[in-house]
Amino acid sequence: MAPWGKRLAGVRGVLLDISGVLYDSGAGGGTAIAGSVEAVARLKRSRLKVRFCTNESQKSRAELVGQLQRLGFDISEQEVTAPAPAACQILKEQGLRPYLLIHDGVRSEFDQIDTSNPNCVVIADAGESFSYQNMNNAFQVLMELEKPVLISLGKGRYYKETSGLMLDVGPYMKALEYACGIKAEVVGKPSPEFFKSALQAIGVEAHQAVMIGDDIVGDVGGAQRCGMRALQVRTGKFSDEHHPEVKADGYVDNLAEAVDLLLQHADK
Repeated sequence: MAPWGKRLAGVRGVLLDISGVLYDSGAGGGTAIAGSVEAVARLKRSRLKVRFCTNESQKSRAELVGQLQRLGFDISEQEVTAPAPAACQILKEQGLRPYLLIHDGVRSEFDQIDTSNPNCVVIADAGESFSYQNMNNAFQVLMELEKPVLISLGKGRYYKETSGLMLDVGPYMKALEYACGIKAEVVGKPSPEFFKSALQAIGVEAHQAVMIGDDIVGDVGGAQRCGMRALQVRTGKFSDEHHPEVKADGYVDNLAEAVDLLLQHADK
């Protein structure tokens, strides 16, 4: 690989994944990853623009931000790009009334959405709500529609909590795609529109930005397809550096190391 100075030259903005980069979620609010609280503080004191970019779909933005603040992070709700608000915008623009296969923790994000007589399905990381009955209800809604619409908040395979690896929304999304013979519209990483909205929020072009995440496909691959650079941290659900299709622009042990490198080499 090229020297770090070349790989990070001209970076003006940073997109940060949350779960697996800042903290590991879990019972009692989860735990901050070592060095990540101070790393975020250092980034925000620098000239670099920072945006938090998450596929979290078990909590509202307000709940997620409150949890991170209790762990010591300097973060506000207005700094977070998350899939639920983006999905609500799509539903309103297209006149869609969803059957919501989602976690109760994120349901408040959809309070202003009409869910009567559903003409689409929104699926998210529903956790224990991924019962046979709820999946079959979603299946029946889709099969009764002339032009079925399935909107998925992310498509991750799994993520890490303090208790271990947990299935994400992706496998359930794929089950409905297969059963109904349709393709879901993904709202969240790795969707290009999702990354673009995060970049627009901080006024930075893709070639001036770097994504830092633990997911080689959703974070790294998605960002690179948008023209960004991407670093993968060896925390969260990181497994190895040898994905057959996606290669990060750099690998770091944790967010603290990534910030050290950015403050040394970026915006040069």
